[in-house]
Amino acid sequence: MFTGIIEAIGSVRRLTRRGADARVEIVAPAIAATARLGDSIAVEGVCLTIAARTDKAFTCDLSAETLSRTALGGLRVGAAVNLERPLALGDRVGGHLVTGHVDAVGHILGRTLQGGGAVYRIGFPHTLAPLLVHKGSVAVDGISLTVATLTASHFDVAAIPYTLQETTLGTKRAGDPVNLEADLIGKYVARLSSGQGRANHTDGLTLTVLKEYGFA
Repeated sequence: MFTGIIEAIGSVRRLTRRGADARVEIVAPAIAATARLGDSIAVEGVCLTIAARTDKAFTCDLSAETLSRTALGGLRVGAAVNLERPLALGDRVGGHLVTGHVDAVGHILGRTLQGGGAVYRIGFPHTLAPLLVHKGSVAVDGISLTVATLTASHFDVAAIPYTLQETTLGTKRAGDPVNLEADLIGKYVARLSSGQGRANHTDGLTLTVLKEYGFA
């Protein structure tokens, strides 16, 4: 579990394709120095596992599923990537709960500079629409952001100067792909309200259902 607060920016040093899979080596001394084999790490918002490490870099395997369903399929040597280690129990949750399981790949439609910050317009697939709400949380390349405006096909997020400087968002331009993860709580609410996953209820979210699950 992550929070969407980026710890460091790493750099892709090596990318090795192995059939449908791949292996990526990322230079990030601040992360690698204390990393352990088997640790989880969010790379551009995608939860990966550290398979090898040195004092300055770590290596992760990328499955065919990860390459096809996230923007990591377009990684190149020299690319900058957002990094975050998992949340430790008892830590402050500065952003929101992020699993590192990407829901969709969106694309930046435009960027408007605003003071020292910027507003990004991001297009998303229609399948993500039920999981996004105005003023709700969304992870963009692993960064916890707030949905400022929302339509059926795009949303806007505002980034402060610190975010632009300390994450890869500051280098993103129109046309760039981004990994999107909707809010975890919203996913459960959407599933409950649709009637899926419940043997005894098929008529959506009702007072009876809320009482059954302890919400009323």
